[in-house]
Amino acid sequence: MNMDHESLMAFSAKLTSTIGGLAIIWTMFRQFIPYELKHHLLAFAFKYTSFMNPYDRFIIEEYAGERMNRHELYIASKPYLSDHCSRRARTCRIELGKDSDRFLVSIGERSEVTDDFNGVKIWWRSSLREPRPNPGTSRNVDEEKRYYTLTFHKRHRQVVEGSYLRHVLKKGRAITVRNRQRRLFTNNPDARWTSYFTKTMWSHVAFHHPSTFETLAMDPVKKQEIINDLSEFRNGKEYYSRIGKAWKRGYLLYGPPGTGKSSMISAIANFLEYDIYDLELTTVKSNSELRKLFIETTGKSIIVIEDIDCSLDLTGKRKGSKSKEEEDKDNSAEEKKRKSGLIEEEKEKVTLSGLLNFIDGLWSACGEERILIFTTNHVEKLDPALIRTGRMDKHIEMSYCDFESFRVLAKNYLGIQSHDLYGTISKLLEEVKITPSDVAESLMCVGFSNADPRVYLEKLIKSLEKKKESEEPQKKDDIAEEVHENGNNGVKIANTCVENGVVQNGN
Repeated sequence: MNMDHESLMAFSAKLTSTIGGLAIIWTMFRQFIPYELKHHLLAFAFKYTSFMNPYDRFIIEEYAGERMNRHELYIASKPYLSDHCSRRARTCRIELGKDSDRFLVSIGERSEVTDDFNGVKIWWRSSLREPRPNPGTSRNVDEEKRYYTLTFHKRHRQVVEGSYLRHVLKKGRAITVRNRQRRLFTNNPDARWTSYFTKTMWSHVAFHHPSTFETLAMDPVKKQEIINDLSEFRNGKEYYSRIGKAWKRGYLLYGPPGTGKSSMISAIANFLEYDIYDLELTTVKSNSELRKLFIETTGKSIIVIEDIDCSLDLTGKRKGSKSKEEEDKDNSAEEKKRKSGLIEEEKEKVTLSGLLNFIDGLWSACGEERILIFTTNHVEKLDPALIRTGRMDKHIEMSYCDFESFRVLAKNYLGIQSHDLYGTISKLLEEVKITPSDVAESLMCVGFSNADPRVYLEKLIKSLEKKKESEEPQKKDDIAEEVHENGNNGVKIANTCVENGVVQNGN
């Protein structure tokens, strides 16, 4: 026993001495060996260990090289590993699946799993490279980067490079489609983006809006026209390629508040099964940031800018159409800003030209199968260049509720196709301007699904009659003003006729 203890002590002393000697040698190597020689020695050591190592490695980065968008193979790898290898991982992430009643398991950060492909064993490792802080500033030297490392035996390199990676890409895409849960995105306003390789510029939640074209209060003919247009777009990949245009389409939804513009967007998304990117333009700092946001959107998506007339100062005419006095005034203001050092701040904003380039410039072709939707309550305020054909391909007026729209609402809310009060309601709707949302409010019968529909139809009639009474004074004023204007015009015409020697009405 004593001999074993003494042997262990001797071995420990020898090991400590050896480690100490190596530490001294390494310190001398770093301090006294010239950099050029040290570089060659380290390179030789790396080549030697690589030659002796029987394994190769592939690295799949989230953002590879100078790419501005995510690497497609990296995106496909996550669902592939989740479906094929997650059971072998020690650390996993849990997410709700498409139907919210089952869980999706994916490997966690810095976790390692193995995969078998035609007898070839591949090790996968999920890695995260932390950003390095920049001393003296609040910014980092570089950005956080995620990547996968594949390790395999050298003799299987041809199989991995030739077949396995294509297998991962194909399977990953198929699994993504199978588990796809549509999402509602919004742009993050809390950061100034300094690099393409940063955390995502969009945040999202699951999209579950119930609006469909069946529930949308709109004239059936107009509704079917929109459905046909969307169907042609969805199936038009070859057509757009043949005519040499980017596979995208623009819609302008305009009309008073409460006429169903947001419901129309949700119905389009549900019909096409697309994601929605709700772009809050007031939080975008520059044209460059707008371009980055667009690049990070995916295909099969709808990009929405609501209330475009209120989002930014994009209304009115562009600089070229300003009067000489306005241009001189703008130039004077710009000169004052330049002298006071505020010109740099003025540059950081989204301009009309930047938005136009976002819609149909060169960068708009970076991606496909996208729909761009603008909404506005005041279409007359928008610059014609913003909504011309080719940018906003289809203009859809969301008008006040007519009888056909009411019938859709009555079917949805009351479950009826006809009623003896429909005639009265039809006549009132011709005389009163009321939005579908106000009509729906009168028909709402929460908690009283078995209530008599007549109660709610009479409630709507009272609401329409009350609105008609409130509009009567305004209508009388409008008529009086029109009569007054026509009367003045009549006097002017009569005077002109007499001066020209024309006699009318037998006089």
